[in-house]
Amino acid sequence: MNSNRNLTCTLAISILLATGAAYAAETGATETETAGTNSPSPSAVEEIFGGGKVDINIRARYEGVDQSNDRDANALTIRTRLGFTTKAYNGFKGRFQVTNTTALDGDAYNQAGLNPGGADRAVVADPEGTDLNQAWLGYTWKATDFLLGRQRIVLDNARFVGDVGWRQNQQTFNALYIKDTTFDGWSLHYGYLSQINRVLGEGHPAGTWDSQSHILNASYDGFSIGKLTGYGYLLEFDNAAVNSTSTFGLRLAGTHPVGSVKLSYKAEFASQSDYQNSPLDYSANYYLADLGVVMDWGTVGAGYEVLGSGDGVGFKTPLATLHAFNGWADQFLVTPSDGLKDLYIKVKASLPWELSFLGVYHDFDADTGEKYGSEIDLAISRKFGDTLKGLIKFADFSSDRDSRPSVTKLWAQVEFAY
Repeated sequence: MNSNRNLTCTLAISILLATGAAYAAETGATETETAGTNSPSPSAVEEIFGGGKVDINIRARYEGVDQSNDRDANALTIRTRLGFTTKAYNGFKGRFQVTNTTALDGDAYNQAGLNPGGADRAVVADPEGTDLNQAWLGYTWKATDFLLGRQRIVLDNARFVGDVGWRQNQQTFNALYIKDTTFDGWSLHYGYLSQINRVLGEGHPAGTWDSQSHILNASYDGFSIGKLTGYGYLLEFDNAAVNSTSTFGLRLAGTHPVGSVKLSYKAEFASQSDYQNSPLDYSANYYLADLGVVMDWGTVGAGYEVLGSGDGVGFKTPLATLHAFNGWADQFLVTPSDGLKDLYIKVKASLPWELSFLGVYHDFDADTGEKYGSEIDLAISRKFGDTLKGLIKFADFSSDRDSRPSVTKLWAQVEFAY
């Protein structure tokens, strides 16, 4: 609660400063002349708010979970987001967004431990509740953007820092975030994260992490071979110290035409160790190699991702959009102590009736060589105009270990965005 009050106070001060700047710019008044002013210029306020944009997002979803060690879950939820972004004025801009998740039957699934009535069912990480999703003030100076407040941050492919967009409640950050594109081909990012607002919501004991974290990311796309990115993520969490980590890495992603097709490729390496208040003492590495062939009808590809292990601790990615990696059944949201090797094959295709298809097969092993199991993921989606999208999605994880359950999941959803 203290962090929320601090965020509110900081934003209030920032908005007052921005309003004063807008008024001064509108009237040409000096600092002395505006010191006694009690209200901003009506025309400035009208331009800032009257020229802003309201956004609405409504997503209805069914998620069914058949898990070998729990009762089935049948979550039917509706996520509603309402937001407003002001028009930019003298470089300043603000945004505010709230989100609500409502379930048809809240005890038909385990809301991550929040509902005793669903405690014996499989977990679906979409608890009911209303949360402040975004509240920030931004300022743009030449080619540099500054954002202060609660905000979305997604870096690269969201493997290390993301918004967990799949879940009904988004992951956001109380942060000071700076992005600079002054130099041709370069994109530079820095963020100081004071709180992590996780998908479980503020009503959950693990819904927020207090943080003194720094994220740095620099990319250059001027090479013919592709975009090269270097990053350093120094994460420190007061109430989740086992996730306090120091990670440094390099990533290359590009495409190259070969005859009538296009070759896509990604390669990445990162090294991680414990950081600051972590009670652990370890180091582990991350590797990725991904190759695809892009054709008129779609893409066929394969990849190999390794989250290594050191001293009995697996490589950690606590701020990632985890659902997008290592299978949609979400069996590896936390890297096992023996690490994880994921060998995958994927097919993406455009089908008749404007349908899009995505299929992925995963084979999972421990970094030590033992098998975890395999998974098949399938999804079909279709857009209906600019505002409506439908999706049917399926995941089946078959476990090779008694200690890890086999899981089948099915989703059906409709999303409206304006």
